[in-house]
Amino acid sequence: MSDTRALFDRALGAYLGLAIGDALGATVEFMRPREIRAQYGVHREMMGGGWLKLARGQVTDDTQMCLALGDALLLAGAPLLAARDDSATRQIAEAFVRWLRSKPVDCGNTCRRGIQRYLSDGSLQGPANEGDAGKGALMRNLPVVLATLHNESLLAHWSLAQARITHHHPLSDAATLGLARLTRAALLGADTALLAHQAQDWIQAWPAFRHQPYPGRASAYVVDTVQTVLHFGFTHPDFEQALVATVNQGDDADTTGALVGMLAGARCGASRLPRRWLQRLQPATVQAVTGQVSHLLALADELAAPSPG
Repeated sequence: MSDTRALFDRALGAYLGLAIGDALGATVEFMRPREIRAQYGVHREMMGGGWLKLARGQVTDDTQMCLALGDALLLAGAPLLAARDDSATRQIAEAFVRWLRSKPVDCGNTCRRGIQRYLSDGSLQGPANEGDAGKGALMRNLPVVLATLHNESLLAHWSLAQARITHHHPLSDAATLGLARLTRAALLGADTALLAHQAQDWIQAWPAFRHQPYPGRASAYVVDTVQTVLHFGFTHPDFEQALVATVNQGDDADTTGALVGMLAGARCGASRLPRRWLQRLQPATVQAVTGQVSHLLALADELAAPSPG
């Protein structure tokens, strides 16, 4: 496989892995592990249902907000993104507005509050808020990682710009940036040992995310989300094993499933994702994700940082 094809495979694996984890985990969202065991034994099949009464293979706000963000980045284009122009941030905010007005199956309270603030006063970020330490900014950032894959400075800028439209909290910022950099390294071909070392550096800078021993909480609080993703993402190198273990932890299982699926999918690539899960994703989702990956990687080439010298 050529370098270009291998990169596309890893990028598509990350995005489809996110959608798979979202659709698989949504069935058991807000359930406790003992409740999952009582009802499913081990939950490992994509079947829909859950508290949202989803169709089989249907995704939630995790994947939908990624797609909205990706569309906005592509609409803004390389010149505005390279210039860090606020008009590109506004296009992201408008994409979130269009998504919310489409009456999505679910929307987190903090995301809704931030979008409504933007509609009310046009501000592209709210004041720092203790109530903004949820996972909403973290869960949707993959399109930024793909679009800025070859430019670390732009990755940091646009990760925070999109995040603070709805979430303005130091832990949300640190989680969004830390997972963005970890995902970027996986997409660029880092092996598991290098990824684990990078994760340890991240935890050393932000000890709140320490996940060993695993505290066993998988709530929407961004610390719980990051700990769950790092624990299951590194404990199980196999994509299916990592995802099944994650979603059976329950609680915010669509998001933890999506993010573990993203990291594991970036490592293994789309060509090695479980076929039965891919085939059960709704075709419109697969089509939207696949198209975005191609265009976001092309955008990444335009935004590549100049080579030294």
